[in-house]
Amino acid sequence: MPERAWPPRRARPLPCKVRVAAVARYHFLTTWLLDAPRERVWRQLEDAASWPEWWRGVVRVEENDPGDEQGRGGRHTIVWRSRIPYPLEFQFQTDEVDAPRRMAGRAFGELEGTGVWRLWEDGGVTAVVYEWDVRTTKPWMNAVAPLAGPVFRWNHDVVMRHGGEGLARRLGARLLAHG
Repeated sequence: MPERAWPPRRARPLPCKVRVAAVARYHFLTTWLLDAPRERVWRQLEDAASWPEWWRGVVRVEENDPGDEQGRGGRHTIVWRSRIPYPLEFQFQTDEVDAPRRMAGRAFGELEGTGVWRLWEDGGVTAVVYEWDVRTTKPWMNAVAPLAGPVFRWNHDVVMRHGGEGLARRLGARLLAHG
């Protein structure tokens, strides 16, 4: 038997393709039911600069551009911190405003996508629906998304629950339902 060289030669790696999703996409739908008039709810939501005062998890909001008198074209940088010990920063531009019913815009930065606030009122009770379609742009977030996606979704739900509770406190109203 021939002698083998020591140390043994390194074997060539087997051709293997591990494919990580290029981006992780998320669709969130949040509803708050508040015992408050729509106009009062709207004023708080459109005043993003005040969010850190009442929305637990919003660390900082900087107004980069106020936009027109309706807020259209307004740009804000928002930093969030939640149960996941990582601050998330992105810019949000308001593209559509139909006060006090609808506000829509786009996110850029660590999250990219669209967000739409819709408000309805009946008998002094306001329903707020927020639809958030985003993708993560950080490579590490995309790499862990197959395993951490459920944690990211849970975390979003916690942050939004804090928003509904904080808004109710800010308005001196009751949060009748959230989900």
